Amino acid sequence: MEKVYTATVTATGGRDGHIKSSDGQIEFDVVKPREMGGQGGGTNPEQLFAAAWGPCYLGALAAVAKNDGVDVSEANVTVHVSINQDGNAFVLSAELDVHIPGISTEEAQTLADKAHRACPYSKATRGNIETKVTAL
Repeated sequence: MEKVYTATVTATGGRDGHIKSSDGQIEFDVVKPREMGGQGGGTNPEQLFAAAWGPCYLGALAAVAKNDGVDVSEANVTVHVSINQDGNAFVLSAELDVHIPGISTEEAQTLADKAHRACPYSKATRGNIETKVTAL
């Protein structure tokens, strides 16, 4: 395996803390959501994970759709990342809602599933978090 790119982000302070990327493009505070007993009103790790997964997934969708001759340039994905209590621990779950205009829901589901198998974020989470991919 050959590394192509490495993102480096330093976090301090936990869920009520601060993050900064090594190139300075990302730098802001993170805030625990109200639903988890925090003050809310800011970005949290689950939002950041969803924000990263979405574009990566669309890149995979474009790659698999190209092989099938399908134009997905107008496609979008809404990524829902949830944090769930499991006894004394917390676990993540995710739902990816995929919309591909111009094709049937069945065709879209086939492409959505192929993209889920190809996406690096989906691969990283496979078997680790419950994930549902739905073509709308």
